[in-house]
Amino acid sequence: MTSANASDRVYIFDTTLRDGEQSPGATMTHEEKLEIAELLDDMGVDIIEAGFPIASEGDFNAVSEIAKRSKNAVICGLARANAKDIDRCFEAVKHAAQPRIHTFIGTSELHRAIPNLTMDEMAERIHDTVTHARNLCDNVQWSPMDATRTEWDYLCRVIEIAIKAGATTINVPDTVGYTAPMESADLIKRLIETVPGADEVIFATHCHNDLGMATANALAAVAGGARQIECTINGLGERAGNTALEEVVMALKTRHDIMPWTTGVDTTKIMNISRRVAAVSGFAVQFNKAIVGKNAFAHESGIHQDGMLKNRENFEIMRPEDVGLAGTSLPLGKHSGRAALRDKLEHLGFEVGDNQLKDVFVRFKDLADRKKEVFDDDIVALMRVGETAESDRLKLITLRVVCGTGGPADATLVMMVDGEEKTAIEKGDGPVDAAFKAIRKVYPNTAHLELYQVNAVTEGTDAQATVSVRLEEDGNIATGQSADTDTVVASAKAYIHALNRLLTRRSKTGEDTKEISYKDQS
Repeated sequence: MTSANASDRVYIFDTTLRDGEQSPGATMTHEEKLEIAELLDDMGVDIIEAGFPIASEGDFNAVSEIAKRSKNAVICGLARANAKDIDRCFEAVKHAAQPRIHTFIGTSELHRAIPNLTMDEMAERIHDTVTHARNLCDNVQWSPMDATRTEWDYLCRVIEIAIKAGATTINVPDTVGYTAPMESADLIKRLIETVPGADEVIFATHCHNDLGMATANALAAVAGGARQIECTINGLGERAGNTALEEVVMALKTRHDIMPWTTGVDTTKIMNISRRVAAVSGFAVQFNKAIVGKNAFAHESGIHQDGMLKNRENFEIMRPEDVGLAGTSLPLGKHSGRAALRDKLEHLGFEVGDNQLKDVFVRFKDLADRKKEVFDDDIVALMRVGETAESDRLKLITLRVVCGTGGPADATLVMMVDGEEKTAIEKGDGPVDAAFKAIRKVYPNTAHLELYQVNAVTEGTDAQATVSVRLEEDGNIATGQSADTDTVVASAKAYIHALNRLLTRRSKTGEDTKEISYKDQS
């Protein structure tokens, strides 16, 4: 086995922009593709499969531009086993400092039937197309699609042909996610031991997640000798998706004791790119998704929260900071205990004795039984029994918005800020955006808008709208709510309500005098 195969280095081949984008509904714009490619390159991904150049003019242009802009990564394009595809692919990737052509053909009995080729005819096509690709580019990857369901003798035969024709990377796809981890490891190991010339190339693995084993299969393949993992951000991909990049790199980092391999991926940038891919693809990350899900570093159970407060390692095998998160989250709910409630109260600036905690805990449990999640402002409300809105520092006096098809909306706002009347006029992308910008102009703040939700209380065009707004500032979360037959007025009031709750939070923590800087969140 050559040093390339025996190396401790595992190369990360990201196909978010090709296989990931093939998920129905996940199509990305040209600019979005360029943005994601730049993030992948900066993150340290070794190979970026930027697209399928023959598929469309748009895909060709995106791959070409990514190739021109790439700084570190190998830029790869996909091509079917024909000269036209391969020529088009090379035209797109040739601009890269490190171009790669990835050509493939389905080799299982089922897939050979699609082009109606005999084994010998397909073998000849593989030889001709890989040779053609290698004559254009010295970095050629070849894949026998549906390899894990291809007859063993034939798989060995065509891989040998591809190696002799000049392929430098042999990718072994589990196209339908059918393989189990032991099979995955054994397949790669046997191929490396059996196929002549296998020690001169890199073996790769491409696992789909149809049975939920993509990451396990990919890591098992590495144990069998593969040194390239094909994956996507958030596991995005056809059907049930692919091996998730964040899962394999964190597994390699976390379990280095039994998986002594390294990657060049900067794991602290995982969360940033995960959220961006979710936004541009339209595929939200499920809450319980490993590594990048909302609940991956969140603990609601009282037993877990108490254990986390004593020692983080009790219930976390990796640090949230390692993937780009600020820290662990201990969301409060009906399963939370006194330790977590006391910790939250202290964070919010409330010092409570045991008897007071006991009283608040009873009211907290009653509230938690009626809500899925208890937010910071709910806790503050429990502690503000008897206080009235008269203590609010921000109040809406008047709001007038002009909007329509002729251009941006204009909002004229008058507010009371600590007893002083202030006015602002702002433009925005719609009436609500204009109103929120006017509020921020009157009272500059760094609060981030996490949620804006409108619900009609009654039916008809004169229905009363209830608006909910959730703001986050320095780790503190506050929600505001208001109802009005004018949705824009209700929105402004809800936003101001949430700001007032953040201000109350600051007064409790002694931060109410800190300097506020304006941050446009449009």
